[in-house]
Amino acid sequence: MTCNANHRRRWFGSLCLLAAIVMLMAGEFLFKGRLSGVVFLAYWLSCFLFTVLAIVAAWLDVRALRRSTREAQRALFENTLQNVPRHKPGDPEDSN
Repeated sequence: MTCNANHRRRWFGSLCLLAAIVMLMAGEFLFKGRLSGVVFLAYWLSCFLFTVLAIVAAWLDVRALRRSTREAQRALFENTLQNVPRHKPGDPEDSN
C-alpha cells in the first residue's frame, strides 16, 4: 500500500509541475498581451496553484521517504542487536 501511495503522490506532483510549466510557457508565448483583468489574474493564480501543489507533493514525499528510512534503520538496528551474542567468548556462562 505504501508503494501505491508513493506512486500516486509522485504522479500527482509530476502532473502538477507539468501543468505549471505548460501554463507558464503558454502564458509567456501564446497569451502574452491577450489576457487582461480578471482572466489574467485567474490564469496566473491557477499557474501558481499548480506550482504550490507540486511543492506540497514533493514535501509530502520527502516526509514519507524520511519516515520509511527511519523505520528501516530502526528495524536494522534491532535486528543487529538480536544477532549480537550476549556473552563474550571466554566468559563463564550463567549456571541457571
